[in-house]
Amino acid sequence: QVQLVESGGGLVQPGGSLRLSCAASGRIFSINAMGWYRQAPGKQRELAAVIRSDGRTNYADSVKGRFTISSDNAKNTVYLRMNSLKPEDTAVYYCKVDHYGMPYWGKGTLVTVSS
Repeated sequence: QVQLVESGGGLVQPGGSLRLSCAASGRIFSINAMGWYRQAPGKQRELAAVIRSDGRTNYADSVKGRFTISSDNAKNTVYLRMNSLKPEDTAVYYCKVDHYGMPYWGKGTLVTVSS
């Protein structure tokens, strides 16, 4: 089993920044990818950013140039640096880890962008 603990959400003004963290623990042998998904009120969950074990990254078009995903493999931790935040970035952000082909999800952390 893999457990995920997210942190770093909160209330921020438009144009502000936040950094989300997600630490994986448990019986971890091989993480293939770590990513952040988000779900805005009344909308489906969508990919924000993902980083693979070889370092390749992918971003949703809506966050390109503003969000940066990174990882510390020694700590089994993934980060999401979010700059130039917009009200439409308001959502619950979920961490997802692909471990041995199995997906594991965190409980989510709320990000609210509002003045």
